[in-house]
This record gives sequence, structure tokens and C-alpha cells, in this order.
Amino acid sequence: MNVTATTSRGSAARPERLLDRIRHAARLRHLATSTEKAYVHWAKRFVLFHGRRHPQDMAEPEVNAFLTHLAVGEHVAASTQNQALAALLFLYDKVLGRPLERMEGIVRAKRPKRLPAVLTPDEVRRVLECLTGQHWLVAMLLYGAGLRLLEALRLRVKDIDMTHNVLTIREAKGDKDRVTVLPACLRDPLGRLLQQRRLQHAAEVEAGRGRAMLPNAFARKHPNAELDWAWQWVFAGKSDFRDRETGRFYRHHIHETVIQRAVREAVIRAGVERRATCHTLRHSFATHLLQDGADIRTVQDLLGHNDVKTTMIYTHVLNRGGVSVRSPADRLGLAR
Repeated sequence: MNVTATTSRGSAARPERLLDRIRHAARLRHLATSTEKAYVHWAKRFVLFHGRRHPQDMAEPEVNAFLTHLAVGEHVAASTQNQALAALLFLYDKVLGRPLERMEGIVRAKRPKRLPAVLTPDEVRRVLECLTGQHWLVAMLLYGAGLRLLEALRLRVKDIDMTHNVLTIREAKGDKDRVTVLPACLRDPLGRLLQQRRLQHAAEVEAGRGRAMLPNAFARKHPNAELDWAWQWVFAGKSDFRDRETGRFYRHHIHETVIQRAVREAVIRAGVERRATCHTLRHSFATHLLQDGADIRTVQDLLGHNDVKTTMIYTHVLNRGGVSVRSPADRLGLAR
């Protein structure tokens, strides 16, 4: 999208320069790629909403108007409005150097109280039986280890400990590392996949390829590690991409849409008559652990939640409370 932001002095500022500054500020702070893209997206939306004016010439009133429009005019979810607010706070504080003051009068989108979608163990089994190959392996990690989709796809060889049956999740949500369980039933299939990947990687290195992108700080200290087997993606994509900054070719991991599409089709083939996504498998992991008597603090650690209150939501989908009460209608004996 080609947008021109015009300042109050009449000079034209190319939005690409501002957006590049946002990208640079995000990368300096090691923000996730998805966060960087979201911040750029909301900066564009903000500029377009106000007639392509430059953010430097706007302040709290314009931010308030934009956020209120999202809630009232576009009826966005509360999480969407909060993301837009975070993006604009980042823009003014970290990019423009003008932190926004206290903002009042914003119409906030209502945050609905919804329970997470959870499948029964039989439904999970039916869905997984409709998947094959790496699609099956990734889905098994979502359900068997409680991973988010990108956490599974960003696994590197060094993150898998077959000896102790654990996975180390690096730079997860909130830029935190954590350890979770590796299902014993995945040791053999994962081992076979890694053997295939190692042969593939050796051939790629021989051909002058086989690089994996490294975390920024580590890449500066150990630039040659991008060829090391330990740093390769477990679920590597089929083709390389060219990095704009270095000009080198790298192998990326499988794109998340590939797994999302496979799981969506598996849900349909399995005959599950309600909406279920990749994240539903993570919700099901937590709920089934609690059903089996796992301690909620343990489940919190495995999921990587900051607050146990976030984990507590899974107790509401268990067969407790009002769900376990016998209806008075059942005592009437009027079944037909």
C-alpha cells in the first residue's frame, strides 16, 4: 500500500521511512516478527484514518478518535483494540520520542467472557487420525505438549531432549523460555524425521546452502552457527528465501497456514461438528491434564502462563459445578 503522510508544514514524508523506523525499533528490542508486522499495520491504519497526516503532527486526541472508531465504527474485539493501542504507544514512545500522556474518553471495546473450545479425547483422536507426516507430528505436539502453533514450528534440533523427554521452548510469548513434556510416543517418529533432516541438511551444506536464521544477539557473536545442525529447524520448509539485508539464502520453517489448513480439513473429515483450530488442541491438552488430576500450577508452567488465573479458565470447562448437577426433569420419568 502506497500511503503518503503529509505534515502540517506542507512537506511530504514518505510513510516507508516511518514504517522502516518502526521495524528498526522493533528489531532493536527483539520483538517477535508478528508483533513487528502488527505495529506496522496499525501505524498505516492510523495514518490513513486521519487523512494521511504524519503522526508527528498528531497526539492524544487523534489517537483517542482512532481507537474509539475501532470500537464503535468497526466493532472490533477488545484484544484488537488493545493491540492497536499498544502499537500507537510504541510508535509515539519508541519511534517518535513523544510518549503519549494520559488518554481519556476512549470508548473501549467490550471483552466477552468466553470459555475456550475443548475437544473430547475421542474427538482429538479422530482428528489426529486424519493427519499424516509432519502435519501429524506438529498437531501431536500441540496436543501432547501444549504448544502454541508457532512454538512447535520454531523448534530447533537442539531444543529436543530425547533422553529426558523434554522440549525447551525458546523466546515464547512474552519473550520467555520454558520447558515442557515431550510425549514418549513421539520419540521414534521425531527421531526418524531428524535422521531424514540431517541427511538433507548435509546435502544442502555441501551445495552451499543449509542456513537457518539465528536470534539477533547470537547471530552477531556466532555468525557461522547458522550452518550448524543443532540450530536447524525441525520442521523445515521446502524452499529457501533470500534475506534482503545480507543477500544470503536461508531455509525457513513450515508456514503456519500449512498446518492450520491441514488441521481444519482434518476436523471436517473427522466429523467434529464444532469449530476447532490448532489452538483448540492446546486448550484440550490443558483441560485433559486437569481432568487426569494434574496440579494447576504444573499446567500453568507447561503452558507458560504468567498468572495462574489464566490457567484457571480451564477449570470452568471441566465436568464440575452446575454441569454435574442432576436436572429435576430427569426425576419425573417422562422420557419418550
